[in-house]
Amino acid sequence: MDDEFYRIKRLPPYVIAEVNGMRAAARTAGRDIIDLGMGNPDLPPPPHVIEKLCEVASKPDAHGYSQSKGIPGLRKAQANYYGRRFGVELDPESEVVVTMGSKEGLASLATAITGPGDVVLAPNPSYPIHTFGFIIAGATIRSVPTTPDENYFASLERAMAFTVPRPSILVVNYPSNPTAETVDLPFYERLVAWAKENKVWIISDLAYSELYYDGKPTVSILQVPGAKDVAVEFTSLSKTYSMAGWRIGFAVGNRKLIAAMTRVKSYLDYGAFTPIQAAACAALNGPQDIVEKNRQLYHKRRDVLVEVMGRAGWDIPPPPASMFAWAPLPKAFAHLGSLEFSKQMLLHAEVAVAPGVGYGEDGEGYVRIALVENEQRLRQAARNIKRWFQSMGHNSDAA
Repeated sequence: MDDEFYRIKRLPPYVIAEVNGMRAAARTAGRDIIDLGMGNPDLPPPPHVIEKLCEVASKPDAHGYSQSKGIPGLRKAQANYYGRRFGVELDPESEVVVTMGSKEGLASLATAITGPGDVVLAPNPSYPIHTFGFIIAGATIRSVPTTPDENYFASLERAMAFTVPRPSILVVNYPSNPTAETVDLPFYERLVAWAKENKVWIISDLAYSELYYDGKPTVSILQVPGAKDVAVEFTSLSKTYSMAGWRIGFAVGNRKLIAAMTRVKSYLDYGAFTPIQAAACAALNGPQDIVEKNRQLYHKRRDVLVEVMGRAGWDIPPPPASMFAWAPLPKAFAHLGSLEFSKQMLLHAEVAVAPGVGYGEDGEGYVRIALVENEQRLRQAARNIKRWFQSMGHNSDAA
């Protein structure tokens, strides 16, 4: 019996799991670990959303199978969101599908449109599903940078010129997870023109659409005229409405890609629990003050993190968007590498972060810090880290 399974052989050990395992063991031992590793919101959803969940769940007929593509009201609510937020018109029937979070959606689309022999352009560093969703489907990954500059477009041109077979899919993710980089509409205009010229599908992950700071709203690739000819975009309620565990997301855009994904999903699932979908409608259609409230809260946490870590001796660039800071290792600790640095900080400062190498080889030299603890805990984390730095003989100006 062959136990060397094809897809499992293509998956390397998940290095972030090493830190997660250490964190869990430390907490089991009674240690107070400040967890800034996983992007898991610490806030509840709006009360009216929870009320809608309970209301619908109390109905006797609400507990059967739902619709794999999403109930009509939820698909319409998402189309309306794109209309009012981005000025993009979507057909709820043919251009919107509900997913069980962006992660499941990306994996389902990868399964639908790629196979062995296909080449996918994906950012490095990137959220793991952007690469491994396609690797699991059998495709090959060619990495491109995340920084949206001239080198980015030069790397696309090199990929098309020297890759056999030619890449057929490009994954983009702005605001980026983990780097928090953002783009403007002219970037997407240039990208759509490039995709049409090279006959490449674009898959955009816009999971952090509403977590932007300094008065600079994010943009959607679908705002570009004609983008729906080549692009599909994923969004999620996880961060916008603090509904991560509810697992509700969306794919919208190109009809062929949406149809392919919908067909595959029809074989794999019956959709999210209907009361959850009804509550998601309430989130999108109801009062939107929670969106601005969450944005301001993460903005304040960002500013506190940058300030207190700076005083501790760790200069962290303020992210322009997302719920993460992409922090270069302090110079005095750069020789450790991101994984060992993360382990040592967990052991000696009782602060958990995500090692940058877990997001691709180009993430080495960084860690990702999630803004998922309140301001008091962020300040405590900085005090712990400062003591650790000092115990290693490095004061605040040595970083």
